[in-house]
Amino acid sequence: MSSTAPRALDTTRLALAERSVPRYTSYPTAPHFHAGIGHADYTGWLAAQDPATTLSLYLHVPYCAAMCAYCGCHTKVTRQQAPIDAYVESLLAEIRLLAAATPARRVTHLHWGGGTPSMLGEAGLQRVMAAIAWHFDLSGLAEHAIELDPRSLTRSLARTLAQLGVTRASLGVQDFNAAVQHAIGRVQPFDLVQASVEFLRDAGIAAINFDLIHGLPLQGVAGLEHSIRLAHSLAPDRIALFGYAHVPWMKKHQRLIDESALPGVPERLEQARSARALLDALGYVAIGLDHFTRPQDPMAQAARNGTLRRNFQGYTTDVADALLGLGASSIGRLPQGFVQNATEIGAWRRGIAAGTLPIARGLAITPEDRLRGTVIERLMCDFQVRPPTELLAAAWDELVALRDAGILTLEDGVVTMTAEGAPFLRLAAAAFDAHLKRAGRHSTAV
Repeated sequence: MSSTAPRALDTTRLALAERSVPRYTSYPTAPHFHAGIGHADYTGWLAAQDPATTLSLYLHVPYCAAMCAYCGCHTKVTRQQAPIDAYVESLLAEIRLLAAATPARRVTHLHWGGGTPSMLGEAGLQRVMAAIAWHFDLSGLAEHAIELDPRSLTRSLARTLAQLGVTRASLGVQDFNAAVQHAIGRVQPFDLVQASVEFLRDAGIAAINFDLIHGLPLQGVAGLEHSIRLAHSLAPDRIALFGYAHVPWMKKHQRLIDESALPGVPERLEQARSARALLDALGYVAIGLDHFTRPQDPMAQAARNGTLRRNFQGYTTDVADALLGLGASSIGRLPQGFVQNATEIGAWRRGIAAGTLPIARGLAITPEDRLRGTVIERLMCDFQVRPPTELLAAAWDELVALRDAGILTLEDGVVTMTAEGAPFLRLAAAAFDAHLKRAGRHSTAV
């Protein structure tokens, strides 16, 4: 990023910060997926894969023991075992269907997300992993990651995860301030998170990520900095600092959050700025929009050599040829396009029971989509991109407006984010989005 002198948050940049834009974990983004893509399209795309194709598998578990008020994920609350057992059986059947549909077997990345993946229980996790290992080749697995809720992590579970080959765990920390935790419905004291980290490390899972959030109710700059220092004291390899996306029109449980307690845009910007400065001072390397890693971390190395990627899990070192999703609402990416499983668990299960891959919608990507997607991904990963001339010309007016606001520079056909423009990265990416005007509502840019 280039440097410019800091400037006050004027009315122009305040208006830009309040714009609604996607997070660009894909292009085109998920709101453009449609029901015209289904099982037949997906099976055709899978059958066309070369046996040497490398795969990334994403498994979504849409259950939690309690609903956090800030959550934006596809999940539901259950305290009954029967739905969990039924979900495991359907997941096993989906693995069999997927394996039968593609000649590709080489899995290089495996990621469990949710919800709370550990809701499957140790026996359920073991059964699912046994099925994956039976149907796919895991000998070249570079990373096996899982998202965990510290409130439900036990020493026994940590040992089981290690036995299953998990190499990286992401803990949802959010914020250590007690008032903030109560405001978002997720109470987990520092000692609980500390114990979770010890369980994982004692079991041999050394790579640990923390997920933190800024822009939460009752959260201030000093409190956020305190949370970051506490997180740092536990020596995570990576810290993801996401901006809270308040989208109550999509996630009705977010209406539980008192909107008057949410920080405004100027406060959110100051939180992002101060957090970035503190993490830098603590020795972390800034990666893209919201990730911070140790300098020797593989993600930092990927950022340095230009191979950092961005997918539905955020920034990643995953360079597999195709991402295949398993579980309700999961999204897959193949060279031909995107597919998404049915979000409603009943519909997902019925599709599998009928012997079909339960695709509810998707999108076949065009050569122009692919070109624009590459530009957006490189900008989101590298903070700099040299777009093809025709794309630069089409985005010129929007880019000039961002340049005049001090957010980026335009020199010799290269778009470069300024240091102070980093929080506005999604706006710069949106300048290359030909679909944006046809999209639904998104969270604010900052």
